[in-house]
Amino acid sequence: MEFDLTENFATCLARSERDDDPFPIWNLSNIFPVEIVDDLLSLDIQSGDMDYRIGRREINNDKRNYFDTARQAEVPACGAIAKMLQDPQMIARIEDTFGIDLEGTYLRIELTRDSEGFWLEPHTDIGVKKFTMQIYLSREAEAAGWGSSIYRDNQTFVRNVPYKSNCGIVFIPSPSSWHGFEPREIHGVRRSLIVNYVTDKWRARHELAFPQEPVKAARD
Repeated sequence: MEFDLTENFATCLARSERDDDPFPIWNLSNIFPVEIVDDLLSLDIQSGDMDYRIGRREINNDKRNYFDTARQAEVPACGAIAKMLQDPQMIARIEDTFGIDLEGTYLRIELTRDSEGFWLEPHTDIGVKKFTMQIYLSREAEAAGWGSSIYRDNQTFVRNVPYKSNCGIVFIPSPSSWHGFEPREIHGVRRSLIVNYVTDKWRARHELAFPQEPVKAARD
């Protein structure tokens, strides 16, 4: 599984497609082996009743789920994904693909479960987040309409990106990386992974995959 996961993701990066409107966004496909997606969708994680009043995930911090050290030990797929995204050779590939420097950052992986009433106000992820990747998981027929919303600024909606299982997007947080989730119907559960590399200023250390190990790229 580990070899296939690494090779699969490396191929995904090599085939990523960049769109510069309204800011650089890379579209990813076939991110994981199908078996990994199956395992993630089968996880029996109950998030409780979510509060969607203000359009910010932090209002539900006590109900959010991460690939922390305990979950990695319990769920092999979570451990394999975290290990792969922490690997120095993979870090080098990510840096080369997206033109960034991740040295000294920390890996954070969140498993989200969004349901009817969910929305997110436009925001940019600037600050301690240096990299953002969202990986869509759900396979419901209507999930095609559940992609993230992209904005030109904090008020100008541009489009919703396509949602397809095992596909996703990457962007580098900047003052122009406005994104969110326009309110719409969700019949079912919108499952996704949100992968960030964050600086050492990140306060919630329990959310990190390897809280004592900053990432480092392998260079020849």
